[in-house]
Amino acid sequence: MAKILLLIALCVLPALVSATRMVKNPLVVQGPVYCDRCRAGFETPKTRNMAGAKVKVECSDRKTGEVVYKREGYTDSTGQYKIVVSEDHLDEICDAVLVKSSQPDCAQMSPGRERARVILTNFNGIASNTRYANAMGFMADEAESGCTEILKLYQEEDE
Repeated sequence: MAKILLLIALCVLPALVSATRMVKNPLVVQGPVYCDRCRAGFETPKTRNMAGAKVKVECSDRKTGEVVYKREGYTDSTGQYKIVVSEDHLDEICDAVLVKSSQPDCAQMSPGRERARVILTNFNGIASNTRYANAMGFMADEAESGCTEILKLYQEEDE
């Protein structure tokens, strides 16, 4: 009986250790958060990076969709966030997600720009430990003056 328990322990213990998949060099998720002052839905010359915005990295099980990992952080004075992730998330779907604006007059999440997909594994051929996420943004309550002219420039370029 003791031999069977020892055999089980020798088989289960390595599986439990590898299940947490701690990485030697932690991964860093990095990206910008901005305020869309023109309510354009994309970055314009009036767009300003947002300091103090709350962001999280969230990973979900690929099969069940259940959230299995969350880590929060804030943007620095330049509007950039850096969130350290010390576990490998090979079989999970991970996103950087906006949580809360730091500016009351620019607190509405811009549709389609409220999350950014990130790959959080070292088993994908990327040499760097930094994972760059696309810019995410909030929209101002009202468009600033001068936005109409800027948006007209974009329309003229499309024609």
